[in-house]
Amino acid sequence: MAPPHTEHQPRITALVELARGGDAEAFGQLYDHYQPSIYRFLFYRTRSRPLAEDLTSETFFRALRSLSSFTWQGRDFGAWLTTIARNLAADHFKAARTRLELTTDDMGFHEGDVDGPETDVLRSLTTEALFIALADLPQDQRDCVIMRFLQSLSIAETAEVLGRSEGAVKQLQLRAVRNLAKAMPADQR
Repeated sequence: MAPPHTEHQPRITALVELARGGDAEAFGQLYDHYQPSIYRFLFYRTRSRPLAEDLTSETFFRALRSLSSFTWQGRDFGAWLTTIARNLAADHFKAARTRLELTTDDMGFHEGDVDGPETDVLRSLTTEALFIALADLPQDQRDCVIMRFLQSLSIAETAEVLGRSEGAVKQLQLRAVRNLAKAMPADQR
């Protein structure tokens, strides 16, 4: 089955096929294309720059190791990478439930961490309030918000990563946004 169509899909498809054949330069280009998005996803999941960087590296390492088993079958390569990243983050938090790995410096936004139209909205909120509100969401809602608004995945891509239908993701997103709004301090809504 052919890969799903997106604006960059012919180039991505060609790069994936070259990388599957052992072309290191092609994999490097895939890394360059997807690394910012995967890092952003992991940063908002972990709230730690060093941990997000480590998990991003591990995501691409695992992707490289498993590239020969990747099949399109309606899958987007970026969604596949996000699934790997999501599983790594979940594994990390399961293993680290009793550890606190955040430092004060890691909690702040740094120039260039978030790009896109959501930046203005996020800047209007305090970092601490946003992280508290995100952390209080159920995990599936938190993942949905991160994927949709911070990582800019489509409804279809988010549905694939979460293993849900597009309609279920729309409902999940609606509940998440409502819960996030309720959790934010009144002066920052």
